[in-house]
Amino acid sequence: MTNSILVTDAGFANDDWSGEIVPLAEGVAANVPAVDVASSDDISPLQSHLGGLDLIRVDFPSFADGRGFTLARQLRQMGFKGRLRARGHVLADQYAMARRSGFDEVEIDEALAARQPEDQWLARSEWRAHDYQARLRA
Repeated sequence: MTNSILVTDAGFANDDWSGEIVPLAEGVAANVPAVDVASSDDISPLQSHLGGLDLIRVDFPSFADGRGFTLARQLRQMGFKGRLRARGHVLADQYAMARRSGFDEVEIDEALAARQPEDQWLARSEWRAHDYQARLRA
């Protein structure tokens, strides 16, 4: 089993979450603090449980699958204030979009970290500075 690496605006870090993360359906039924959301999941059952959640991890099965970005935005619009984590096939080039859509961090495996080292992620850590939509609105 490979270790996960968290990517934040500060760079690479070890995963500091020590609790269990359960699939969405189990988490809603068991009232646990952390759930996994698949890109195909309906997140509406989470609406009444958001206050009890500390971490929501959204899966990216492919770098070409952008549904996770939509889920992140929806979760933030629903009022989720906890840690929102993207997990899986997110590329360094997508880091700024992940942050803008509401993610706090990205969880990648060691193989992806070796192919896309920390400096490639840090190059996108100034995600607010390159927001063309904000520039257009100004």
